[in-house]
Amino acid sequence: MGRMHCPGKGISKSALPYKRSPPSWLKTTSAQVEDHVCKLAKKGLTPSQIGVILRDSNGIAQVKSVTGNKILRILKKNSLAPEIPEDLYMLIKKAVAVRKHLDRNKKDKDSKFRLILIESRIHRLSRYYRLSKKLAPNWKYESATASTMVA
Repeated sequence: MGRMHCPGKGISKSALPYKRSPPSWLKTTSAQVEDHVCKLAKKGLTPSQIGVILRDSNGIAQVKSVTGNKILRILKKNSLAPEIPEDLYMLIKKAVAVRKHLDRNKKDKDSKFRLILIESRIHRLSRYYRLSKKLAPNWKYESATASTMVA
């Protein structure tokens, strides 16, 4: 599939292993992994950061193969899930950074154009999340209040 705002058609990606059971050498139990996920979430880490930490320091390649649930589902079960989905949060964070850059560099026309593209992705993604009921139906992105959302 092509990219949204550029001509690239890259198909490079990683492939998950076919075997869905946890590796035989992994000695951690499902409850231990869930506790570790909740502990990391309470520190304020996002689900993808939690996955990276579990992979790199604990040797848990796929949380789903060990627990049967994905990280975000574990967080929702323990009511620790973020109120804004992670991909939308990261786009808002990027838009705030570009807007801050534009306050200092008013003549940067390319950044102004990129900000328009970022904000159009935010509006598109928020429309999807509102329709799929992951965001409130009256949720709206406003650039004036965006910096308080990511702070």
